[in-house]
Amino acid sequence: MWLPEIDLSGETGPKYKTLVEAIITDIESGRLRHDVRMPTHRELAYRLKVSVQTVSAAYKEVERQGYLRSERRRGTFVQARLTDRASSFILDSRQPDLIDLSIVRAAYTDFHNDLSRQMHAKLAEETNQSWMESCRPVAGFEYHREIGRTWLSGMGVDVDIPNLLITNGAAQGVFTALSTVIQPDDVVLTESLTDHGIIGSASILRFKLGALPTDDEGILPDAFERECRTRQVRALVVTPIFTNPTNCLMGVERRKRIAEIAEHYGVYVIEDDVYRPLLEENLPPITSFLPKLGFHVSSLTKVVMPGLRTGFLTVPAHLSIRASSVLRVTGWMGTPLMAEIGARWIADGTIDQAVTVQRALMRERQALVADILGDAVVRHHPTSLSAWVRIPEHWQEEWFASELRKNGVAVTISDPFMTVKVPRPNAMRICLGGAPDTPTAQHALIQIRHTMDQMPGVHAFDVMY
Repeated sequence: MWLPEIDLSGETGPKYKTLVEAIITDIESGRLRHDVRMPTHRELAYRLKVSVQTVSAAYKEVERQGYLRSERRRGTFVQARLTDRASSFILDSRQPDLIDLSIVRAAYTDFHNDLSRQMHAKLAEETNQSWMESCRPVAGFEYHREIGRTWLSGMGVDVDIPNLLITNGAAQGVFTALSTVIQPDDVVLTESLTDHGIIGSASILRFKLGALPTDDEGILPDAFERECRTRQVRALVVTPIFTNPTNCLMGVERRKRIAEIAEHYGVYVIEDDVYRPLLEENLPPITSFLPKLGFHVSSLTKVVMPGLRTGFLTVPAHLSIRASSVLRVTGWMGTPLMAEIGARWIADGTIDQAVTVQRALMRERQALVADILGDAVVRHHPTSLSAWVRIPEHWQEEWFASELRKNGVAVTISDPFMTVKVPRPNAMRICLGGAPDTPTAQHALIQIRHTMDQMPGVHAFDVMY
């Protein structure tokens, strides 16, 4: 049985905090492996000579940080999810020199900082800021939506103003779309490895999440049709451009086929299209073929700068009132300040300039990915924000990520993206926007290559007696 190497008998502060640190340390060091069952609250309390409440408080806090999971009637297990939930290695000041390539985000450079400062200075000088005085309409101010519609039309998305909602980023857009059409126990399909926000939404909205196999172009149409034929499928959530985390890119013919199947079976399609501006190829949105069944989600966050959380959600006309009601309940409306900044930058061409800069930065960094990681790269694209990379067979995902973190680099393994009953691919997502500059990205990739070439240490629990 695992026991932390601590003595709480002389502890003067909150004992549970010391226990929290001990558990997290042992998980990150590899002493506690993924899926290991933790001691019961009562058993650990007895061994450490503390109250059961102390252990319960510690387990609850460690679970909140993403390192443990509780299963009814089974106990508490180690959940070594190396994602943005695991705050100790991404957000904690214990590793100030960490190069965080674990979160998909736009690169933020001096160019972006200058844009932000100039906008803030301009806004500070203005006396007429009517967009700060009102909290209606919930769907967003008509001027902001009109500008948003113009921007979307340049990417092949045609929408009438009443059917366009401004959201606080794409995540709220996807959740709003799901909440508009999904009821508990409905079946929602998505990629077998998918954005962890969809997995979280399934837990909150209580729908049944189904996994579809993919290839280089994303979801396989035959698998989608088979599910629609054998189950009552309510919706499909799909990211056809630079699928998170696997970087698939869906071609025109497959888009049409997916739309045909959805229309035939009456399946709503929620298209997460946040990366479209980064793609230079002009591909029609899947939802452009589905005016009565399609929700299109876009955002400025992933293509301009992380803090510009302005998103655009297009909805079928007959669902616009319902979608606005959902938006009101979950956040009232998209933040007018962010929408104003986004609208101004769209109108004066700043957004186009920022997208051009982002593409150029990614081209530099993706070239380094190909050069340094070579045939370990499963899938990447010249202007994508991330790369999907194979971890060598002699490494387990958790141990590789843990060792890499010791070398100053954070990535995300497959665990957070796994839907039900999906085999582990032994791969990682490397997010290139997290590096402050290209030389730092190069250094991080070299560290990844170096760690790949090493053999892992032998742990005591790997030896059979």
